[in-house]
Amino acid sequence: MTRRLQGVAALTAMFARARAQSRAAFLPYFPVGYPTYAESLAAIAEMAAAGVDGFEIGIPFSDPIADGPTIQAATQTALENGTTARDCLDAVRGLRERGITQPMLLMGYANPLLAYGADRFVRDAGAAGADGLIVPDLPPEEAHYFAESCAREGLALVFMLAPTSNDARVKLVGERSSGFIYVVSLTGITGARAALPADLSAFIARLRAQTDMPLALGFGISTPEQAAQVSKLTDGFIIGSALVRAGGESLDALRELTQATVAAIRD
Repeated sequence: MTRRLQGVAALTAMFARARAQSRAAFLPYFPVGYPTYAESLAAIAEMAAAGVDGFEIGIPFSDPIADGPTIQAATQTALENGTTARDCLDAVRGLRERGITQPMLLMGYANPLLAYGADRFVRDAGAAGADGLIVPDLPPEEAHYFAESCAREGLALVFMLAPTSNDARVKLVGERSSGFIYVVSLTGITGARAALPADLSAFIARLRAQTDMPLALGFGISTPEQAAQVSKLTDGFIIGSALVRAGGESLDALRELTQATVAAIRD
C-alpha cells in the first residue's frame, strides 16, 4: 500500500481515525539497533502488523536523560552495535520499503541531530519517510534549529508538557508544537509503573482547557489495562519500556503485548 499522506497531515489523519473509533491512537516506542539492527526492524514490522497506529522510532544516545533503566540499557546496546543517526534514517526508509504505512516519528536527543546537521537531518528524515521529530531535550525556546526545516518539509515537531508545566508553558508549547503534544504523565523518567498517577484526569483536563492540539500521553504506561484507561482520556498514548523489555525477550513476547494492547483499546 502506498502512503498518501506524510508529516503533520499523516498524524492528523491518524488521530481522526482513532477518534472515529472512540479510542486513543497507540504509538509504541522502539529503538533502532536493539537487540540488533535487523531485530529492531523486525520488532517494528511486527507491531505494525498487529495494528498499532504509529511509531516513535528511537535514536540511540549516550546520555538519555529522560529515560529509565530499561531504555537506557537498550540504547546503550544499540550504540555498542554501532547504531548511528544515519542508520535510524535508513531504518525508516527500509520499513517504508517493506510497506509499513503508519506514521513514524524519530525520537532522539539534540546532540546527534545537531552533529548530523539539523537542516540536513530534517530534510533526510522527510526523504526517508519520517513524519516528524520528538527531541526531549530541545526546549521550544531553542527550536529554531529545527522548526523552520520541519515547517518547510511539512514534518511535525513535537514538544513535551509535564505536570509541573505552568499555564505560560502550556500556551507556548501549544503554539509551537505541530502534530501533537507529548504529555508526560508524571515527574520523573520513563519506565513501567504499577499504577497511573491519581491526578492524571485533572492534569489532562487542565491541558484541554488551554489547547486544541491532540494530546499523546507517555511515561509509565505499561499494561493493556493501563492503555485502556488512558485511551478514554487522551488522543494518543505511548508505551516504551514495557515493549522494549518484551522485545529483548523475544519477538513472541513483543507480539503478545502489542496485540493485547491493541485489543484492550478497541473493546
